Amino acid sequence: MRTRSQAGLLQRARWRKRGAFLIVVLAIACSVNRSPAGTSPNILFIMSDDHAYQAISCYDSTLIHTPNIDRLAREGVRFTNSFCTNAICAPSRAVLLTGKYSHLNGVVDNRVAFDGSQQTFPKLLRTAGYQTALFGKWHLKSDPTGFDYWNILPDQGNYYNPDFIEMGVRAKRKGYVTDIITDDCLAWLKTRKSDKPFCVLLHNKAPHRNWMPDLKHLPMFRDEAKPIPPTFFDDYSTRSEAARRQEMRIADDLFLAYDLKVPPPDSVSAGMPGKTTDVQLWHSEYDRLTAEEKNAWNRAYESENTAFQTSPPGGEALARWKYQRYIKDYLRCIASVDENVGRVLDYLDESGLASNTIVVYTSDQGFYLGEHGWFDKRFMYEESLRIPLIIRYPAEIRPGIISDMVLNLDFAPTFLDYAGVRIPDDIQGRSLRGVVRSQTPPDWRQSIYYHYYEYPAVHAVRRHYGLRTARYKLIHFYYDIDAWELYDLPADPHELNNCYDDPRYREAVRQLTTELDRQQMIVGDTEYRKLLPR
Repeated sequence: MRTRSQAGLLQRARWRKRGAFLIVVLAIACSVNRSPAGTSPNILFIMSDDHAYQAISCYDSTLIHTPNIDRLAREGVRFTNSFCTNAICAPSRAVLLTGKYSHLNGVVDNRVAFDGSQQTFPKLLRTAGYQTALFGKWHLKSDPTGFDYWNILPDQGNYYNPDFIEMGVRAKRKGYVTDIITDDCLAWLKTRKSDKPFCVLLHNKAPHRNWMPDLKHLPMFRDEAKPIPPTFFDDYSTRSEAARRQEMRIADDLFLAYDLKVPPPDSVSAGMPGKTTDVQLWHSEYDRLTAEEKNAWNRAYESENTAFQTSPPGGEALARWKYQRYIKDYLRCIASVDENVGRVLDYLDESGLASNTIVVYTSDQGFYLGEHGWFDKRFMYEESLRIPLIIRYPAEIRPGIISDMVLNLDFAPTFLDYAGVRIPDDIQGRSLRGVVRSQTPPDWRQSIYYHYYEYPAVHAVRRHYGLRTARYKLIHFYYDIDAWELYDLPADPHELNNCYDDPRYREAVRQLTTELDRQQMIVGDTEYRKLLPR
């Protein structure tokens, strides 16, 4: 029989246990979920292909007005120092899925198939109860895994009347690719299971090469001349051989028919392989148009093409003409992307989902819009290294601008954090949840590491790796050359003056090289050293 004293002690112990239990429950409730409805937030990740930050008006209004993406930025946070780890399509997508650098996820270039058996954030979210879906460009050479539903473009896809692969079944669809991807995404959202949170990846093909606008946007910019970048006629005088020997100059390397929409002649000499390739590529796209679409397309370009063919410009005038044709078509494709972003935002508002949905807008990498005379990406120079990044989540994020250095490596852990899912230890990125709430961790990164591998390959951009800090960028080109470049970014924002051998920067080179070595050891990227020039 218990004494009164023993009974009192037992009762107090029970209350302490109950109190401790309540504290744990409350702590879990507060830490796992802060959404207004007490449920995990939905995630809508919109990624376009090759969308340069210079072509979004909330970043730079010089070239185009993008009202819907701008709206997202006004209602969320816009990052001014967001970067990719490898500026090329497939590797960037593998980094997004895994939160790991290219040398660990296996997709170092566009030629490698993604191993779908490995850990990805959609798989982890799906296990945690999320519905997962993927729409649009995939480009990873293997079937998607970790998704309840997927409907993707084969390889790069086509702009007009494209083929899609829906859960393994391929079929041709009528219409314009950006509209179709958005249509499919909205249809899925409207028929999903409403009792479960969703994670949707909406991946646009646009504005990837060869920049074919939809018919309604063809008249845009017709009577205006777009400003040419101040570095358009760059002579690469202080740069290494890598900058001089690339094959991505607007003046020299764009195809006249495929890229610039000047119809090829009826016959092409077999002795002109470059022109033969151009004609074949052009017909692979143009022949997908219906008769009605071809008539509208021909009318839109006819007067300019006639003037060009009647009196073709040469030299610098030809380079300027090519730039205007290229940049206008690129921007017209973005007009369609922005319009469809607006459609998705409107649906979230109308359906009552906006307040509990994290919406992200970004690009797989940056892009050159004539800077240094180039199109495409790949180099570690700023225009392709930097990516646009906007995140809106009304339940937790206040509007603002964020200057902390972030990477596409950070997407996977961020989504897992918001979903209340434990972030695996082998993920190399870090959650942005504290950063977007103005609670940046004191040990947040002060430099970023980059590595590009795809050479020899199209565009002939040499393999290179490097380090970027708030002030400096250090790049090492290797494999068949051995060249170092250093840029003092505040003093030289266009990266025109390589100061690696300048005695005034000797100490900066020493410190940056030490930090570069340290970062390579941290991320485990050292195998490439076997390929360094001897």
